[in-house]
Amino acid sequence: MTEPLVLYTVSQRIATISINRPEKRNALNSELVARLTAAFVRASEDPAVKVVILKANGTTFSAGADLAYLQQLQQNSYEENLADSENLKRLFTTIYYLPKVVIAQVEGHAIAGGCGLATVCDIVFAVPEASFGYTEVKLGFVPAIVACFLLRKTSETIAKKLLLTGILFTAEEALSYGLITFVTKKEEISLNVNNFALSLCNEASANSLMVTKQLIGQTTNPELDNCLAAAVQLNASVRETEDFKKGVAAFISKEKINW
Repeated sequence: MTEPLVLYTVSQRIATISINRPEKRNALNSELVARLTAAFVRASEDPAVKVVILKANGTTFSAGADLAYLQQLQQNSYEENLADSENLKRLFTTIYYLPKVVIAQVEGHAIAGGCGLATVCDIVFAVPEASFGYTEVKLGFVPAIVACFLLRKTSETIAKKLLLTGILFTAEEALSYGLITFVTKKEEISLNVNNFALSLCNEASANSLMVTKQLIGQTTNPELDNCLAAAVQLNASVRETEDFKKGVAAFISKEKINW
């Protein structure tokens, strides 16, 4: 029997959503994006849930888009890529606007779309060994949707450094950039995340958490919807370029790209 791509459990008013595709380094595809979105909607509507933890099984938080998915994107029409980009936007905005606090537990590398997933969470715990990176430009792609959120979490200078170079950076660097909240030892992260979630459950009003999260989102992101609408269209159009096709082909064949 095939294991589900996303696991959902609830204990002590904490919902844990686990990406369960370790054999593919928890790489994203259209089905996983849809199932993650559905899991967060479920947590949003679950009266037994006050706080949500997002984690991943295996050694990688998420390696971004998988190979088969990237190959499919090359064959898609503009309309199909537009719909696919809308689905990714829906996942990120569902997390960002969720009326409950979302904590990311990053125990492995978070790359490209995986880094985007961590970026849109409210609180992020990461182990020192985790690497982060918005590597899209190295594939001839653009980190369009996540850029809308990243620019609200850090400075334009740092955003340009990370997005234009596509470099990988450490958890400590992510902490210094304001992209994550805590760096904690691997043997302690589960306990620390659970204790943090329990403290929110036991020491703060659910309504106050919801309204405070909404207040922060609304005051720091007044133009977010416009930014995301433009990003979705940009995402779809870039997938039709020769650079994207060249980058994906080289990535799939594991060849060095000569830009």
